Amino acid sequence: MPDEVSFRAMRAGESVAVSELILASFSEFIGPEYTEQGITEFRKFVDPSALEARSSDNHFVRVAEAKGVIVGMIEVRDNNHVALLFVDKGYQRHGVATSLLSLALEDARAAAPETERFTVNSSRFGVMAYEKLGFRQTGPERTVNGIAFIPMAMRLSDAF
Repeated sequence: MPDEVSFRAMRAGESVAVSELILASFSEFIGPEYTEQGITEFRKFVDPSALEARSSDNHFVRVAEAKGVIVGMIEVRDNNHVALLFVDKGYQRHGVATSLLSLALEDARAAAPETERFTVNSSRFGVMAYEKLGFRQTGPERTVNGIAFIPMAMRLSDAF
């Protein structure tokens, strides 16, 4: 890993930094394939106030931090669905996503031990990464409100 990375829950006041990380990665790797409607919908979903509102509801966010900067994040809904997983370009392919998912699975299992599988609606860009993490495609690509995604899932019995 480029620098020592630590993992923890998102703290109050960090939603702006988390949102900026997400948008930087989205703009480079995913956004170019989206329609204007999709980009607008995605931006609404990752707005700092939306992140905070979901975090106080049925979602939780974990972050990866290096040298005081947030370099990765995962958001989980209902202890069984990856809503967002983004890693700074300079930290990709260094185990940050794997560590974030592992932490999220641990937290989700503690909160909901009966959970049997985790799902994600992956962008085209993310499919290979999710496959490496143990997810498999469960249906055809879909587009909802301009956001294209591939539904994927992993059985927790197969998780690391």
